[in-house]
Amino acid sequence: MTPQLMQAIKLLQLSNLDLVAYVEAELERNPLLDNTNADGEAPPSPANGSTQSGDQPAGNVNDWEPREPELTPIEKERADKVLDDTSPDDNEPGRSRASDAPPGYSEWAGVGSGGRDGEEYNLEAFVSAETTLADWLREQLTLAIADPVRRMIGQYLIDLVDESGYISNDLAAAAERLGTSIVEVEGVLCILQTFDPPGICARNLAECLTIQLKERNRHDPAMQALITRLDLLARRDFAALKKVCDVSDEDLTDMIAEIRNLNPKPGLAFGSAVVQPIVPDVFVRPAPNGAWIVELNSDTLPKVLVNQRYYAEVSATARRDTEKSYLNECLQSATWLVRALDQRARTILKVSNEIVRQQDGFFAHGVEHLRPLNLKTVAEAIGMHESTVSRVTANKYMSTTRGIFELKYFFTSAIAAAHGGDAHSAEAVRHRIKQLIDAESAAVVLSDDTIVEKLREAGIDIARRTVAKYREAMRIPSSVQRRREKQSAGAT
Repeated sequence: MTPQLMQAIKLLQLSNLDLVAYVEAELERNPLLDNTNADGEAPPSPANGSTQSGDQPAGNVNDWEPREPELTPIEKERADKVLDDTSPDDNEPGRSRASDAPPGYSEWAGVGSGGRDGEEYNLEAFVSAETTLADWLREQLTLAIADPVRRMIGQYLIDLVDESGYISNDLAAAAERLGTSIVEVEGVLCILQTFDPPGICARNLAECLTIQLKERNRHDPAMQALITRLDLLARRDFAALKKVCDVSDEDLTDMIAEIRNLNPKPGLAFGSAVVQPIVPDVFVRPAPNGAWIVELNSDTLPKVLVNQRYYAEVSATARRDTEKSYLNECLQSATWLVRALDQRARTILKVSNEIVRQQDGFFAHGVEHLRPLNLKTVAEAIGMHESTVSRVTANKYMSTTRGIFELKYFFTSAIAAAHGGDAHSAEAVRHRIKQLIDAESAAVVLSDDTIVEKLREAGIDIARRTVAKYREAMRIPSSVQRRREKQSAGAT
């Protein structure tokens, strides 16, 4: 595998921010690359995913002459295999054409290129070594929640956390946007509030302090009363506080000291650096006919050109073989990588289109309508290798009417059908289990075995241990505990 092919593969998994940084480095290294953002005359992106044709660049297009890099037959075969998992039609929307190229440029693309041949690309050079609060919470989310749907809800909530560690947004609005219940969102929030640092993901100061007190096992009735009247503490009205908490002067002094040892802004433990917002790679919006429009975010694609005219001028004055070799190397590297990055954009768009097609229920009705989906299904549908789809879905984000989600969140596990029908998504099965338990009475409490039987009657083939695992993940007690709780509630 040549260095160019290795580079093309790595470019697939770069995020848009890493891509911009990489292009800037290549613009400094390769004299045949031009950034059209500098003069404000950038042509439209060749892979913008739009059916509307862009404006034609000014200039005499007859002066433009395409130039392809000279490759050996083996290199070309490998290039076609890696870069052309699919062979895009020349009439495909967003396809780069000669008529779209400014004069004097061999090829233009809405994404950058470059790379030192034979030199290993170091992704870590563009990644900050400091862990952000969001990154730290996402790491814990991966370990705490296995269910992809609840993890998607958790990701959405983490994106709402401010630098102080609070979630000030309305959970009801979040539930409506995600197409799920407020109970489900609050359940995921309760899990997030157990994360480190203590007090994180609170909705207000009182809740933040309460979480920390529970962590220390100090949330007794007196302390709870104090938390509910923080206004009196702010006014230093100790007499009123003593009455509210029903404690002595000494106890109140100790309680206040303990409150002052808590952290009112737990998120600031990760520094006060400006948090970079997530920039989506793909936009999904509803079309008038009920379908979905999927398009690339052209603002994240650097506009880079290969300057064929400059190459012709400089090569005409080159006399030594080393100079000619250097110029040819720059031209071949630039042209190759412009093509590779153009294909990268097309691949992202193609994968995103298939995800939207497969998960139409989510976009139309909400998170509980996610379908079972894996990399192999998408790869077979679009004629690409499974590893290519895996790279494309890493570090790429999709902006939808329900929020911004990483592409990999749309892949969910499946539960087989009992009678050979369509498989059921794991989330749909969890939702069915919760419905069965919510509908039970004190006289008839369903055991896990009974739930398995009812699900099989509904065409869902599931094991008892899976039902128990899903029930525990939803924090639903066992049938014995639920029976005791219902009998106790009935007695009172």
